[in-house]
Amino acid sequence: MSGLFSGTPLERPVTCAVCEQPLDACTCPRDAGGHVLRPKDQTAVIRRERRRRGKTVTTVTGLDPTASDLAAIARDLKGRCASGGTVSDGVIEVQGDHGETVAEVLRTMGYRVRP
Repeated sequence: MSGLFSGTPLERPVTCAVCEQPLDACTCPRDAGGHVLRPKDQTAVIRRERRRRGKTVTTVTGLDPTASDLAAIARDLKGRCASGGTVSDGVIEVQGDHGETVAEVLRTMGYRVRP
């Protein structure tokens, strides 16, 4: 592993600018470009959509699929709303009209929310 001053007695591993851990041990969420993208830097857009036959679905867009674990977020939202849902093409869908509950859960996770 190369680092600062590699090959000298002052050699140090390259560290993350946010958590100051070596890059091997860093667990900061990163986007596809490798830049740190924390939840507070992302804005979740919550919408209510009507599907065929009058079904209502709450959708969450605007979250980076690489930096955020969308499947885990969807699992938490579905459990909190006691309903079904899915993740498709970077969009979290929760069955039913649960806009306020979804916004509250995302805020507690640290995301900015825009209705």
